[in-house]
Parts: sequence; C-alpha cells; structure tokens
Amino acid sequence: MTKAWGTKTEQLLRIDDHDFTMRPGFGGPAVPVGVDVQVESLDAISEVDMDFTMTLYLRHYWKDERLSFRSNNNQSMTFDSRLVKKIWVPDMFFVHSKKSFTHDTTTDNVMLRVYPDGKVLYSLRVTVTAMCSMDLSRFPLDTQTCSLEIESYAYTDDDLMLYWKEGNRSLNTDERISLSQFLIQEFHTTTRLAFYSSTGWYNRLYINFTLRRHIFFFLLQTYFPATLMVMLSWVSFWIDRRAVPARVPLGITTVLTMSTIITGVNASMPRVSYIKAVDIYLWVSFVFVFLSVIEYAAVNYLSTLQERKERKLRERLPCTCGLAHPGMMSASYSEVDANTTGNYGMPEENGMKRERMLVQLAMESDQVTGHVGSSTYNNAWIDTHAIDKYSRVIFPGSYILFNIIYWSIYS
Repeated sequence: MTKAWGTKTEQLLRIDDHDFTMRPGFGGPAVPVGVDVQVESLDAISEVDMDFTMTLYLRHYWKDERLSFRSNNNQSMTFDSRLVKKIWVPDMFFVHSKKSFTHDTTTDNVMLRVYPDGKVLYSLRVTVTAMCSMDLSRFPLDTQTCSLEIESYAYTDDDLMLYWKEGNRSLNTDERISLSQFLIQEFHTTTRLAFYSSTGWYNRLYINFTLRRHIFFFLLQTYFPATLMVMLSWVSFWIDRRAVPARVPLGITTVLTMSTIITGVNASMPRVSYIKAVDIYLWVSFVFVFLSVIEYAAVNYLSTLQERKERKLRERLPCTCGLAHPGMMSASYSEVDANTTGNYGMPEENGMKRERMLVQLAMESDQVTGHVGSSTYNNAWIDTHAIDKYSRVIFPGSYILFNIIYWSIYS
C-alpha cells in the first residue's frame, strides 16, 4: 500500500523525469529562497562555554517548476521526510554551531508542502547550540547580544539568493519564552554577505537577540554578603584595642569569608583575561576587610610602644607620696594601679586621662628636680584611641563613596 502510494506520488510530481541533484534553473539566475523562523524556546545560556541553545521551526520557500502538477482545485500536497530525500532542497547550515539535530519523536519533524505551480514549503524543527561571543567586562550588570547565523553550505550568491521572506516579520517568537538569568529584550533579523577566500560570496541570515541579565540573584548571592562582611569588619573599631582574642579572629574570619565569596564567583565563570565588574566590587571589598585587620595591627603596635614609654616614665619617677603640687596624682596611685586598672571595664576617656596624667607627672617632676633633658618624654603621649575613632568614620565613608561611584558607572 505504501509502495503504491509512493509510486503514484512520484508519477504525479514526475520525480523520475528530472535530475534533482541540480538546483532549479541551473545555469540561469540564482534561485531565490525565502526563510522565516518561529523560535520555540531559548533553552540555555552558558557563560562558561560561551554558547546558547535554541529550538526553532526553520521554514524555506522557493519555486521548483519541476515539481509542478495538475490540480483541479488548486490544492497543495503535503509530504513527510520520505520525499525530501528524493528532491532538491536548500543545503542550509548554522554557522558557528557546536551541535544541532532535527527532532525525530515520534517521527522526523519534517514537512514538505508542494503547490500546483511548483512552489515549495520545506519546514523542519531543529535544536541548535551555537557560539555566542560574550563581553563579560560588566558582568553581572551586562547586556549580551547573540546571533544565530544561517547560510547555504555549497551554493554561492550566484546560485542561491537567501533572504528573509518578510523582512523583520519573518522572525516570530513564543511569548512564553523566558530565562532564569536573563530578560529577553529584542529579537531582530539582518542579512549580510560572507566571503570565503577559496569559494566566494555567500548570503548569510542572522537571528539577533539581546539579553539583559537579572541582577537580583547576584545581589543576594554576591553583593549583599560581600557588603555585610565589610560592615562586620568595622565592628572591631568599637572593641577595646587590648581585646586581642576578640578583634583578631573577627578580622581573620571576614578575610577568609571574602576569599570564599571571590573563589565561588570565579568558579562559575570562564577564565577571561580582563577584569569583570563583579571582580572590582569583590576585590575592593576584600581590600577594605584586609585594611581593617592592618588597622588593628597598627593600633596594637602603637599601644605596645606607648606601654613601653609609660614603663620607662614610671621607672624614672621619684616617690610622689609627699608631693602636693597642683595636678599631681594622689599618693594612692602606684605602679600596681597603673598595671591593673588599664582600660578594661573603664570608659575610654578615663584611660586617656590616666595616660595624660602619667606624662604630666613626669613633666612636673622634671620641673621640681630641675632636669633639663627630660623634654624627650614630654611628647611620649600617643593617642592610639584616635586611630579607631578616625577609622569609624573613614572606612564607612570611603566604602559608601566607592558604592556610589560603582553603581553610577555600571547600573
């Protein structure tokens, strides 16, 4: 039954009377082949592989008078893939494609429609993975433009004129197409000529689409955690400078966390040779966290120098038990008090006042004893509290300024 149907079809279309290995109108002008595309889905965009996957209906329109037939009602005939192998069809391929295939479930997704005057519609459902050269310098605040390119493999523009059948209206998209990371802003078509030095000029059709990346995911996963780590590093500025077990682990924890965030972001990205927008933000945040650790190292070092100078002052001070000089410390103040009172449990102002009293005591003692060379101790006071005070303003202010500049440039 099938064989009889095939024989009748071939007789009606006179398949055996023509050589379909040759294009229509061989030796004459180029055969025009119109194309239109229905995009079914945009399945995946990969920054690592620099490619995208698209499923589409690709339709070709041309006229082959060898397939014309008599029809009383002027109706077309529709065939499946079995007839496609016996006639001439355009040899389209996808430029820069990595892999592609024609769907075959439950049968080959191919349709051939022939009209009485020889006009032909050839449609097939294809999934193609093609290259997309992405510029990630503004990632993740970037907009990408990708293209799917269609071209004849064998026929130059002298033999086959490839064109969009209805211009920009030849490209239709499903309204339900959506991507998790991107907003599809625009689809449009273009046509250009491609030149190959060994074979000549070819018509090439472009399906261009513009994608804008959703930023909210990266705000939650990257920017907010990095910002919180920087803010957490500022907490050490309000902790007593002698609380080493509190400030050191806090600084190290924030540095290691920032390193983990940077490593996690780069693991999911291609190894490009330029700096991305997210790299700038993360590395500047890392520098702020690192500087907060360096700030405490400076405070701790200066505090150690201050304690050494205080110890030298106490060693050279005479007994002050009987002195009633104005501004002198009371007889109850002793070396044991200086070592034990410290700053723990005391307001910061009291600690500063105590240190000033030590230096004042040395100065007044020099005035009583007449020592002239004691001026080297007059400037022994180093206000290590001021470093933390200035850091409480400079660090947040600088980071806020950086954020204003960053988001004004990249947003």
